[in-house]
Amino acid sequence: MGDLAGELLRRVEPSYRAAADPARAAAQSAYMRGQFPYLGIPTPRRRALSRAALAGTARPTTRDCAQLADACWRLPEREFRYFAVDYLVAQVKRCDSSLLPVVGRLVTTESWWDTVDPLASRVVGPLVAADPALVATMDAWVRDENLWIVRTALLHQLRFKDATDAARLFAYCRRQAGHPDFFVRKAIGWALREYAYTDADAVRAFLADEAPRLSAMSIREASKHLS
Repeated sequence: MGDLAGELLRRVEPSYRAAADPARAAAQSAYMRGQFPYLGIPTPRRRALSRAALAGTARPTTRDCAQLADACWRLPEREFRYFAVDYLVAQVKRCDSSLLPVVGRLVTTESWWDTVDPLASRVVGPLVAADPALVATMDAWVRDENLWIVRTALLHQLRFKDATDAARLFAYCRRQAGHPDFFVRKAIGWALREYAYTDADAVRAFLADEAPRLSAMSIREASKHLS
């Protein structure tokens, strides 16, 4: 691990562990179906601890961000993943496209919506926006066998608004319209609903055309704010 990543982890880990609350941790783990261990730190408190730990630290390189994320993913408690995600979101503009394979590894390791969704929309999305060559990777990801990689491809344009490639968004939704998994069907509806704030007529037309192929959940989610 590089100097900066090591320093950040040495600051954050003892700070988080000192704030642990076992009773809250048990409740958080239960909420996540018992899949992950927690320290039991509420989000506002955790982010305050993070700010204190990050104060005065150097600006990272892509390599620093990748090393820190990998190190946090090796720790068992979920809060360290949240720290890494927050850090990547804050520093993604300093990172180049070589971070994308690292994020792909994070997305597919002990995956759940709590880490995948912010990585998709707030890390992968900005990386693709900054380097259009990465669109080809999204085209591959939406065809992947891993449902979380598919969800990431579907959601990476979530915050693009007017810059959304609507044709690609609709093509992705069309390709995965029959996917059997809840999280993919939900992502289709969410991506369409968000784009409807930018072009409601286009989303209405897409839903009308694709209704026989889309799941009821995708249609319901996409239509929530359409009159």
